[in-house]
Amino acid sequence: MVQVSIWLFIGLVLFGYVFELILDILNISHKNKPIPPQVADVYSDEAYAKQQKYEKVTTQFSIFQGVISTSIIVMLLVFGVFGWLHGTIAELGFGKTPATLLFFGVILLVSKVFSLPFSIYGTFVIEERFGFNRITPKLFIIDSLKSLLLSVVIGGVILFVITWLFYSTGKWFWVLALAVALVFTFIANILYSRVIVPLFNKQEPLKEGSLRDLIFEFAQKVNFPLTKVFVIDGSKRSTKANAYFSGFGKNRRVVLYDTLIEKMSETEVLAVLAHEIGHFRKKHIWINLVIGNVQAGAYLFLFTLLSTKIDVASALGFAGSTEAIFHLSLIGFGILTTPLDLLLSLATNRLSRKMEYQADVFAKQYKLDSELISGLKKLSAENLSNLTPHPAYVFVHYSHPTLVQRIGKLSD
Repeated sequence: MVQVSIWLFIGLVLFGYVFELILDILNISHKNKPIPPQVADVYSDEAYAKQQKYEKVTTQFSIFQGVISTSIIVMLLVFGVFGWLHGTIAELGFGKTPATLLFFGVILLVSKVFSLPFSIYGTFVIEERFGFNRITPKLFIIDSLKSLLLSVVIGGVILFVITWLFYSTGKWFWVLALAVALVFTFIANILYSRVIVPLFNKQEPLKEGSLRDLIFEFAQKVNFPLTKVFVIDGSKRSTKANAYFSGFGKNRRVVLYDTLIEKMSETEVLAVLAHEIGHFRKKHIWINLVIGNVQAGAYLFLFTLLSTKIDVASALGFAGSTEAIFHLSLIGFGILTTPLDLLLSLATNRLSRKMEYQADVFAKQYKLDSELISGLKKLSAENLSNLTPHPAYVFVHYSHPTLVQRIGKLSD
């Protein structure tokens, strides 16, 4: 197998960090640009000063976190910690699949411990300071433990199956692994609102009333197979608002955050839902599903090919291996595909922004453009959204057009 240099890994890690750092600097330097007239009414002078401060603080915190995490990854690579960890586990006499589970279990635990102080500071200092946080320390701990348990159980099962397939099926690994991923995607979509969400939030059916009538009347008008509308208690964690729908076929449900209902008029809520239904009517969900699985299949094929051609174990600190080691190959592959990840994200984000425009136009077709604009403005104000992001930052990171861009399209 071809030897890979540790310096290639380090170079790619640093490339990813420097690229993101440049974007963050450009974005934060752009915050003092004049507010476009289309959104001049989103913030009062006091609220806009608060938004500018929030943007600066969160960006600085992100940069600091990036410096620390990137430094740690580089040190892990330089000192061959990944290879050392594999060697230590191998000496315990576990089989290949259990060794992979233990390897990633250790990494998961260490990463959770490392990220915990950042999560605590971000939630109880930054979000608290700007009035977003409503979560209590007790609930924060419970959420963290539940998330860890879900990661171990669900992630562990998937990792077990994928690892077993890698060592057992040879060149057909990527096909079978893709099939597993596809099955999991469908199951996750079906069970998310019914099983996962109730572990963290209460969901109650939307009470009888004018809002419920509006939603079902509109769903019937546009032939959207809506069966249930739920309200989720998002306000116990944050003041930020959201809405989504889930399910397949004729068994679809709409989920509204209580904060969304509190902050918007009924017609604005309907406009937001009309936008979401627009994604359904334009078949965006299926398009994204196909693209996601094609991309996953390509990655799995490349991984299968490169894992037998390139020796990453030595570069990661474990010399002398005569065959591919799944977990080390996976880490190496993740680093090697950094440039490819960037290119694909540019393409998928551009497509996503196009789909958002199409969903907006769908709402406009039903005379809900004014309500959608006012609703989007309220969401931006409540979330302290950046009204003047740098175009380069938008191009790379935004899956949605900016507020100004969306208003411009809706106003045409």
